[in-house]
Amino acid sequence: MADVGIVGYGSYIPRYRIKLESIAAVWGADAENYKRGLQLYEKSVPGHDQDTITMSVEAARRAIKRAGITGSQIGAAYVGSESHPYAVKPTGTVVAEALGATPECHTADFEFACKAGTEAMYVCYSQVKAGVIEYGLGVGADTSQGAPGDALEYSASAGAAAFIFGTKNILATVDHTYAYMTDTPDFWRREHQYYPQHGGRYTGDPAYFKHTLGAANGILEKSGMKPEDFDYAVFHQPNGKFPMEAAKRLGFPREKCMTGWLTPWLGNTYSGASPIGLTAILDVAKPGDRILMVSFGSGAGSDAFIYTVKEPILKVQGIAPKTRVQLDENKFYLDYGRYAKFRGKIIRNEG
Repeated sequence: MADVGIVGYGSYIPRYRIKLESIAAVWGADAENYKRGLQLYEKSVPGHDQDTITMSVEAARRAIKRAGITGSQIGAAYVGSESHPYAVKPTGTVVAEALGATPECHTADFEFACKAGTEAMYVCYSQVKAGVIEYGLGVGADTSQGAPGDALEYSASAGAAAFIFGTKNILATVDHTYAYMTDTPDFWRREHQYYPQHGGRYTGDPAYFKHTLGAANGILEKSGMKPEDFDYAVFHQPNGKFPMEAAKRLGFPREKCMTGWLTPWLGNTYSGASPIGLTAILDVAKPGDRILMVSFGSGAGSDAFIYTVKEPILKVQGIAPKTRVQLDENKFYLDYGRYAKFRGKIIRNEG
């Protein structure tokens, strides 16, 4: 059976940012407490004309460019998000048609809190592995929500990552996969509610760490590999603290996690969190490097992947915008008023 892996990848991060101090000042909170406790400093903000669809299209176009294919060759397009613009109308059809996919392209939207992106990736990989399609597109994207003044407001941000899976000119093979889930209601948003609710500290060990470590330990046992066998690791990053703590508990040294550790300056992009971290790693990885990726979604579950980087990656890393460049350069900082306007927290009364 032919190897299956990532043949194209791309990311998109909005240029708008807001610093934690700007949020804390409005609510009389201590910004330094959030910086120390959660290792957060600033976050991305989607523009007033940006949503999960527009960001998915931008990331996917970059993935297509790196893959060296056309949109018409994509046999499946799956978008994972918990901020799909419509409750009843798919995100995927808009994205697929914008990319030039044919009407025969199988399209679906995925939801599973923050692991919806890796769900989309897993199904694309499986479709290609089964021989049903030649190329599949999996996207993780969100314009995540946090209620005004809530702890989530300091981290909820925006971004997208897209991956094309195939069997030709592979940039990174998928060597192993593993899934781990339980019914753990740590975070939820009911129909017609704009902002999610969460279980506070309950989201730590009973939810995030149990499932992240469960999936990571499971795939390490399945593959017979150990932390020292990897060059990079990236975990779901709801804040800056959790992924580094997960790495420590698993025995991964901090330096192996730094490249994909973006949340302190990006915020929590929900479905895009670990996938965007993976794109930052692929931007600098060398042939032969091994990567462990573990997502997490509240509700709760984790997907784990092991990748091995291949020679063709050296030819494509520089032909589309790199993730770290998007994160570090050309930033435009907003005050809280404009941020609230962009995020729909302030609605103009025309009456």
